[in-house]
Amino acid sequence: MSTTNPVYIITGGAGFIGSNLVARLQRDEPDARLYVVDDFSTGSYANIVEACERHNAGPFRGTIMPDSITDLNWQPAIMGLAPKAVYHLAAITNTLEFDEKKMVAVNTEPFIDILDACIESEIPLVYASSGATYGTPPQAQQEIPFPTSAAGNPSNVYGFSKWLMDVEANRAFEQSMIESGKKPHVVGLRYFNVFGPGESRKGKMASMIYHLTNQMLAGQNPRIFEHGQHQRDQIHVDDVVSCTLAAANPSANPGIYNLGTGTTTTFNDIVSAINQALGRSMDPEYIPMPEEMVSSYQHYTCADMSETKEGLHWTPTLDTAQAIRKYAAELAENHQNQHSTVTQ
Repeated sequence: MSTTNPVYIITGGAGFIGSNLVARLQRDEPDARLYVVDDFSTGSYANIVEACERHNAGPFRGTIMPDSITDLNWQPAIMGLAPKAVYHLAAITNTLEFDEKKMVAVNTEPFIDILDACIESEIPLVYASSGATYGTPPQAQQEIPFPTSAAGNPSNVYGFSKWLMDVEANRAFEQSMIESGKKPHVVGLRYFNVFGPGESRKGKMASMIYHLTNQMLAGQNPRIFEHGQHQRDQIHVDDVVSCTLAAANPSANPGIYNLGTGTTTTFNDIVSAINQALGRSMDPEYIPMPEEMVSSYQHYTCADMSETKEGLHWTPTLDTAQAIRKYAAELAENHQNQHSTVTQ
């Protein structure tokens, strides 16, 4: 298909991060043709509608392809649409999914087809990897940021499926270097703990910030594992989208990169920020961590962002504490609006 307008393919575009990415693309490139591939197994049309409104992008004007990524024939699809870039975010993201065959079949196998098709067509590919690829590396015990080289010992099959994607990307890099002396434009982004508008339909997989804010809005003390000192790299979805877009720029260097803030926030810090946003002073309710979780739980996560800054020419712009307060205030406003609608 020939067109003078840019074309983008976004898999998982009806999900949390995907819908925000779709809205940003439509806002920033209003003449672009967007093809959203999503089977709506976890995403929703409402995510796209709300994201477009939130980003002042106007009503969604793209094309929805309600297909599973496992069913599409990617080679003719990419050759026919000739996209400017492919953003591959579709995946099973439920870290409590223990069906290993299902996780690998959905997250890893289709990626190989997408990867091969983009490389053969010389189309930039940006895909979602995960901070879950690290599991609990030695850096976690030392409480220092995770370099990309520390990945490969994930604690669950979700992280393993994402690690397998990184393995395929690295294999493609090596093969291309042998054949042509350069890497194809493929960028993997290891998303750390993402929070922000649009995650409400993720259910249990929504961020701690989302769940704790809603607990407090319901008048309940926020429940966190004792004694609230666990640390996570929390990053707002707007920064995640900005980096994902930057990864497709011609100036971006192919590779696999961390996408976090490079800083940590304790669970106690999160509660404190939410209290400030809501004008409350609710103490945490500390609960013991289930014994079966202790060995695999990520007590500390932090992205080493040095390679990302150098390779993608991108750095986070949002202060985490401020972003948490702003998001908690937005959730409170939404809660108030919903309560007012019900009581009218």
